[in-house]
Amino acid sequence: LAASNAFNSLMLPSASLMSGTLESLSGLGEDGSSVGSDSEINGLTVRRTDKYGFLGGNQYSESGEKEVRVEVARQREMKWLDMFSNWDKWIKHRFQKVKLRCRKGVPSSLRAKAWQLLSNSQELLNANPGKFEELEREQGEAKWLDIIEKDLHRQFPFHEMFAARGGHGQQDLYRILKAYTIYRPDEGYCQAQAPVAAVLLMHMPAEQAFWCLVQICEKYLPGYYSAGLEAIQLDGEIFFSLLRRTCPMAYRHLKKFKIDPILYMTEWFMCIFSRTLPWSCVLRVWDMFFCEGVKIVFRVGLVLLKQMLGSVDKLRELQGMYETMERLRNISPDTIREDILVQEIITLPVTEALIERECSIQVRKWRESRGELTHQPGRRLHGTRAIYEYKRRASAISSGGSFSFLGSPVPPPGPLRVIWMLGRGKTKQKPFEVISSAGTEDRNASNVDEDVFIVLLNVVSECVP
Repeated sequence: LAASNAFNSLMLPSASLMSGTLESLSGLGEDGSSVGSDSEINGLTVRRTDKYGFLGGNQYSESGEKEVRVEVARQREMKWLDMFSNWDKWIKHRFQKVKLRCRKGVPSSLRAKAWQLLSNSQELLNANPGKFEELEREQGEAKWLDIIEKDLHRQFPFHEMFAARGGHGQQDLYRILKAYTIYRPDEGYCQAQAPVAAVLLMHMPAEQAFWCLVQICEKYLPGYYSAGLEAIQLDGEIFFSLLRRTCPMAYRHLKKFKIDPILYMTEWFMCIFSRTLPWSCVLRVWDMFFCEGVKIVFRVGLVLLKQMLGSVDKLRELQGMYETMERLRNISPDTIREDILVQEIITLPVTEALIERECSIQVRKWRESRGELTHQPGRRLHGTRAIYEYKRRASAISSGGSFSFLGSPVPPPGPLRVIWMLGRGKTKQKPFEVISSAGTEDRNASNVDEDVFIVLLNVVSECVP
């Protein structure tokens, strides 16, 4: 229960407020049906749903939003369908183009397919036929099921899919979250997984959403939903250090009032901004996140702080910790414009390399002050390209391959980087010196221990002239 309780204690008030704002919606529809486009709930007329399915609330989108012309939308769809038909080739040879198209926004009609391919969850689904149904049939632990059931009505109560208590949306959400606790019993359930799974369910069936959630938890944000929340705390330190580089004014203000990152960025990062931004912005952020990884999450957080705390005029209104926290907890959707937000995210100079370098520094500081981490930060893969490379190299090794990654000009992630350095003659150090100097993220990149490193290095010494 540790992860669930820890997240609950750190959750912002906005989450609990959201859960109670449309209480009448929670009780509608005894038959479990969702609300239609024009509905009457307990005698109250509810306005028509927006194009995303929201009935109201902060994430309701007014009809005045700029619409893409039909012919432009069709052209974009055709380009994406062409990529789908040769996906691996596009990722291998034309990834920059894929990234550019994700930054422009995935067509809504193809978003489900795109997210599954970008995250490689489609392949996971194909490799595990019947697994989801098998997990569903298992009993599950009562302690997790009880918490999950209590959390269902809190997830997007303004959205037609989750408005009805016991409706199909809540039922599918329960199925996914229960299945994950059985799939990963060591992790169980964390309350921040519920909104993430709910967003996925808005776009795809339960089984597909489940495998997509697995990839988010294991490849994109490993450790985020584990007991103790070490990963999110570590990323909070990395985030604060990056803030000092990108917006010193906001950094000094937060430091002055001793506002730790964990107080405001926990919900942002763990829910991937699904409870924070206008919905059109949420979708654009998720499109980029699935393609480029956690770098996008860091960038969005930094851009938001820059927008809210990045000028003298804005700080004049925030004379203490209370006022600052209120501003961070209640970001007005009227202050966020989709096109400006996306442009600032794209141009912010925060790279994977910078995040990993800062990660090494913060891991060292953590060990000096708090002892050893149980979380292993190097397990994180930075988006589609990294997942593709990881899959390709793992496949080569498992099939008794020839360590073809040694010929690559780009070092692989994690412990394989040590082998790459030795194999390409990038270092004159002895193997053990390479391991000891390879950086924290390399030594802890997976559950590979020192003995396995020695075996791999011995194999390399036989393979590499």
